Amino acid sequence: MKLVVQVKICPDEPAFAALRDTLHACNRAANHASRIAFDTGITAKIPLQKAVYADLKEMGLSAQPAIHAVRKTAGAYATLKANLNAGNYGPEGSKRRAKVEGKPIRFRKDAAQPFDDRCLSWSFDARTVSIWTVRGRLKNIPFQGSPGQLKMLTEHRKGESDLVYRGGSFYLYAVCDIPDPEVTEPEGGFLGVDLGIVNIATTSDGAAYAGKGLNRVRHRHRRLRKKLQKKGSKSARRLLRNLSGREARFAANTNHCIAKKLVTEAQRTSRGIALEDLGGIRERVRLRKPQRVTLHSWSFAQLGGFVSYKAARAGVAVVFVDPRYTSQGCSVCGHISKKNRPDQATFLCTSCGFAEHADVNAARNIAERGVAGWAVSHAADDAA
Repeated sequence: MKLVVQVKICPDEPAFAALRDTLHACNRAANHASRIAFDTGITAKIPLQKAVYADLKEMGLSAQPAIHAVRKTAGAYATLKANLNAGNYGPEGSKRRAKVEGKPIRFRKDAAQPFDDRCLSWSFDARTVSIWTVRGRLKNIPFQGSPGQLKMLTEHRKGESDLVYRGGSFYLYAVCDIPDPEVTEPEGGFLGVDLGIVNIATTSDGAAYAGKGLNRVRHRHRRLRKKLQKKGSKSARRLLRNLSGREARFAANTNHCIAKKLVTEAQRTSRGIALEDLGGIRERVRLRKPQRVTLHSWSFAQLGGFVSYKAARAGVAVVFVDPRYTSQGCSVCGHISKKNRPDQATFLCTSCGFAEHADVNAARNIAERGVAGWAVSHAADDAA
C-alpha cells in the first residue's frame, strides 16, 4: 500500500528564494515541453524527451529535473486524453471540449515538481534534507512533521517526493510503501454505510454523521465568493486567494474524522464495511438547479477513498455494492416501491408496514448486499 506523507521544510531566506526559482524554472521547462507536444502531437514520454531534452538543458535544468519535467508533461497529456475519452469535457464538437483541445496544457509557475533520490536526499536523524536547485545543491534544510509522520518516513519512505509551494510555505510530499496487512474475515458481517447530503454517512447500526455543518460552511463560502468576485477590487482578489482551499480542507478533515470512526467501529465489532458504488452519479442524477451545487460539491468519492485506505491499514474488508433501490427497498421484507418513501427522512413499507429512518433502512440494505458480495467474490477465489 502506498501512502503520501506531508512534511514542512523550513529553509532560510536564500534557500527559500532558490527553491522558488527552481519551481519556476522547472515549470517553464514543462510549459516549453507542453508547447512542443501540442504542436507536434508527440505526447509519449520517451519520444517527447528526445525532442525537448536539449532545450531543457539549455534552460538551466540538470539531467534528472529535465527528465521529470518531460514526464510531468507526458502524464498531463495522458490524463487529458483519458478525460476526453471519458467525456468529462463534453461531447465532440462542444465548446468546452474544443476550448480544452485547442490549446496546450499550461503549468502554474509554482506547480509541484517531483524529485527522485538523485536530486533529493533525506537525513532522518538530523531531520534535514539536501535538494538540487538551479542555484546549486542546498544541504541541511530542516523539515518538521508529527511523530507518526516521521516514523512512517523513516521506516517506509520509497521512491519520489514532490516539492510543493502552498500558502507561502514549502512542503515535501513523500511516498511511503507500507506492507499490506492481511484482511480479516468479517465474522460479524458488514457495517453498511449510506452516503448522502443531509447526512454525510449513516450506518446500519443507526449512527448518523450530519452534513448540516459542512453544508453551512459551503453555503457561506459560496456567498462570500460571489460578493468578492462581483466587487473585483485588489483587496477582494487577495481575500479570494486566502479563501481558496479553506473549504476543501474543512471538508477533507470532516471526511477523515468520519472515515476513522467507521473503520474503528468495524474493527471493534469484527465486521467489514459495505459502501455504495456511486461512480457516475453526477451524470445519472437529475436535480433542480438549487440542488446542483450541493451535489457537485459533495465529496463522496473522497470519503470512500479515505474509508478504503484506512480500512486497508487496519485489515478491515471493504466491499462496494450496487446502490440501486437501496433507498426504496424494505430491509425486512425486500419490497421495492417509490411509495415506501413518503418524504426524505422517512421509510414506511407499503407491504409489511416496517418503519425506520430512510437512511438507516438504506444502510441495512447495503450491509446485506455487502455480505452477498463478499460471499460471491470469495467463492470465486476459492474456486480459482
